[in-house]
Parts: sequence; C-alpha cells; structure tokens
Amino acid sequence: MAFLAKMKQGFGSSFSFFGESWSELKKVKWPTRKEMISYTTVTLVTVAFVTVYFFLLDLGISELLRLVFK
Repeated sequence: MAFLAKMKQGFGSSFSFFGESWSELKKVKWPTRKEMISYTTVTLVTVAFVTVYFFLLDLGISELLRLVFK
C-alpha cells in the first residue's frame, strides 16, 4: 500500500500539470479554417520571396567573387 501511495505522490504533480494544461487549452481561441488558409498563404508567399532574395544575393556575390579572383 505504501508503494501505491508513493506512486500517487510521484505522479500527482504530473497529473496536475496535464490537467492544468488541458484547462488552459480550452481557453484558447483557435483560428477558423478561413483564417488558417490566410495565415498559411501569407507564410508561403513570404518564404518564397525570402528564398528568391537570398538566391539572387548569393548569385550576385558568387559572380562578384568570380570576377575578382579571375
């Protein structure tokens, strides 16, 4: 019986943590499907622009270094 009491005491804080986390998740305002599609589109377009920017920057620096060390 003492073993079970120690197990309950050891896991009690973990159960408490998960219980409190679950109650906090219930308070979250989750985005709608339309909002999520909008956020995803903005993220993908931003990533595409940043990728193209760094590609062109890398290409320019590589070309400049090729001309300098030629």
